Amino acid sequence: MTPGVAVVRFGVLGCADIARRRVLPAMAAAPDIDLAAVASRSPARAADAARAYGARPVAGYAQLLADPFVDALYIPLPAALHDRWVEAALEAGKHVLAEKPLTTDPARTRTLLATARRRNLVLRENVMFVHHGQHTAVRELVTDGAIGELRALHAAFTIPSPADGDIRFDPELGGGALTDVGLYPVRAAVHLLGPDLRVAGAVLSAAAGRNVETSGAALLQRADGVSAQLTFGMEHAYRSRYELWGSQGRLTVDRAFTPPAGHRPRLLLEDASGSRTIDLPAEDQVAATLAAFTAAVAGTAPADDGARDLLAQADLLSAIRRAANEGASAPGTGVPG
Repeated sequence: MTPGVAVVRFGVLGCADIARRRVLPAMAAAPDIDLAAVASRSPARAADAARAYGARPVAGYAQLLADPFVDALYIPLPAALHDRWVEAALEAGKHVLAEKPLTTDPARTRTLLATARRRNLVLRENVMFVHHGQHTAVRELVTDGAIGELRALHAAFTIPSPADGDIRFDPELGGGALTDVGLYPVRAAVHLLGPDLRVAGAVLSAAAGRNVETSGAALLQRADGVSAQLTFGMEHAYRSRYELWGSQGRLTVDRAFTPPAGHRPRLLLEDASGSRTIDLPAEDQVAATLAAFTAAVAGTAPADDGARDLLAQADLLSAIRRAANEGASAPGTGVPG
């Protein structure tokens, strides 16, 4: 910790892989975060996760919520558990950074955001890519007319299949490709095109033997005709990319959603004169996300920054599922859940 820096004392509610692999190391390195405690239903698991960071292991989630020496909670639990524990954390007076999706119900997302505002607490969903500077550079290029008038976004996020038994295949825990990987291209559409989008069509498909959707696609449209074609899946070759098409050119971003901290982005700009790359500095989007959260807690950034985009994202995810289910053409062609 850096002397003179206001420090947020964090507790971690759960020991998920994303927490142990990416977020806990970033918290430990942040000058304005004290990684105070890690909770798990398993005392041994809590102790193992906490040991490397000198944090206190806590047995059980409720005990951590009652801890007066914790200011904020990071919640990387399965999606179906977010609603309950985010609400409990807010009612306990804790700021909350929750893994995505914040909830699986737009109405509950609105309720939790209202609770946070009422209690003067910061509530954020941990969608990290929006804090990476490459997307700011993209928006500036588009605003400056680098590709002419914007016409369309094509975005894709696909990953190889998780292991059998992974929670992402469990409908009771909120699994499925739409909210796990589909959320990224949906949020990219909101981030780059604005929140006023409607779902023009969608499909969701479940691979044989799976009880949740494992792939999907959606077509979104803005009132002025700008469209977004989104593809996502979790039994695929890895792809993390979007392209913005304009009247005079195209801008491509690879490694768009989960770049490692050392990755140096290279934007590809193509127009009538040819193509060129725009090299950008490496950034750690995990550290940037945590910095934005702690700035909000400290009052140096708006507490509800990003709430509008979060609500638009929640509404679109719900509308995509509804459109896909309504579009099933015959019995047995729908998606589980």
